[in-house]
Amino acid sequence: MAEIPEELNDALQQYLDRNPAWSQHRVFCAALSLFLMQNRPSDPQTLAAKGDRDINRIYLDALFDYVP
Repeated sequence: MAEIPEELNDALQQYLDRNPAWSQHRVFCAALSLFLMQNRPSDPQTLAAKGDRDINRIYLDALFDYVP
């Protein structure tokens, strides 16, 4: 697991305490997949379409708490 700044960890813990339906894993999956969707290369040939769909699916699964 990666280390995160203490302030970010404290904010995450406060969020998780107020939102029991969310887990740390779910937050990280949603955040990382959203970052990857927003920062994908502008060249459509760089990433395979399946990779894009997988990232999109992970993001939506995390948002709507879907467990395959």
